[in-house]
Amino acid sequence: MAQEQRQDMWPFDRGAVVPVLRFAGPIGMATPLRPGLSIGAVAGPIAKAFAISKLPAVAVAINSPGGSPAQSSLIFKRIRQHAKETGKKVYVFCEDVAASGGYYLAVAGDEIYADPSSIVGSIGVISASFGLDKAIKRLDIERRVHTSGEMKGSLDPFRPENPEDVALLKSIQRDIHDVFIGVVKDRRAGRLKGADGELFSGAFWSARTALDLGLIDGITDMRSKMREVFGEKVRLRAVPMVRGGLLSRLQRLPGVGAAATAGAMLEGGGQGLAFAEDLMSAIEARALWSRYGL
Repeated sequence: MAQEQRQDMWPFDRGAVVPVLRFAGPIGMATPLRPGLSIGAVAGPIAKAFAISKLPAVAVAINSPGGSPAQSSLIFKRIRQHAKETGKKVYVFCEDVAASGGYYLAVAGDEIYADPSSIVGSIGVISASFGLDKAIKRLDIERRVHTSGEMKGSLDPFRPENPEDVALLKSIQRDIHDVFIGVVKDRRAGRLKGADGELFSGAFWSARTALDLGLIDGITDMRSKMREVFGEKVRLRAVPMVRGGLLSRLQRLPGVGAAATAGAMLEGGGQGLAFAEDLMSAIEARALWSRYGL
């Protein structure tokens, strides 16, 4: 009888399970080798996180400098849909940075927390490129562009900047920014403390200032907060994120090691192009992180 009682109590003694989703890296930026965070990649793990535990909570860790506004919105919506369908509360924990699209994901949380050294905010929209028209002129290179549709060549970096193109881009940015602002105001209703001009300027802050502005609810880490809410025996169970890049798929093939995979990727023109695209993606991702001193 005593043994039966111990067996019955064993699951309770081990503590409740909190599923953990970890969103790390740029959002939407992808190449065949380096997939970014996208709804296609994370939809399955999100669904699993809301299904694997009876506990009415899901924890989300975010370490992202942002990226695609559309993918940020789609991931945000999917989290909120599952939260509504299951009645579960979402706790978000910011790590190094939850900025721009990273903060868009963060507001999917019912409560948002950050580390004292986290960087939070950057509620804005940015577009960056280079002006190469003078460079190709010095190199005596002739640029030939043929379009059907007078605006098809807008923002071509090899042509002088056109004020009409810039006005169009800024109009699109304002529309996207307005959507972002609306989501933040809705999700942080009654908690925002700063003026709109400050909160939505695109600035980013330390966790302490973000707390003062109402962008987060406290400064702590995931394990400490979950133990505070659910008891000392609570367990955090990470839900794996399966990244669908070509490199990861090749490495999962029987008998294909890392060296063989690298060799296969570098052979032939197509593989070389994929490698070049991956390099560009890495440079772009590095530029995103570097905005926040990381």
